[in-house]
Amino acid sequence: MKLVAVSACTAGIAHTYMTQEAIEQECKKRGIDCKVETQGGMGINNELEQDEVDAADVVILAIAIGIEGDERFDEKRDEGKVIEVDPTQAIKDIKKLIDRAEALANE
Repeated sequence: MKLVAVSACTAGIAHTYMTQEAIEQECKKRGIDCKVETQGGMGINNELEQDEVDAADVVILAIAIGIEGDERFDEKRDEGKVIEVDPTQAIKDIKKLIDRAEALANE
């Protein structure tokens, strides 16, 4: 399975990067190929290219604010392959979130 994600919180500091770490660690445990873009206080890091988004089975948007480049995910939204959650929810229950992503990828 291939997963891409964007993490962005209102302050752009702690939760943005905590969410990135939680997603990456859980995916590593499960052997899931993932890349997480952060849009935080230091700008955009690890930016997702359109071909990476297109190749992904599932997109997780762990965001509490509007993000730059949101239109990159329109096709995945149309396919029903986008999960949008608050960053705090992603951190609190990362196992459940990745379970949802795996189930969606297998639909």
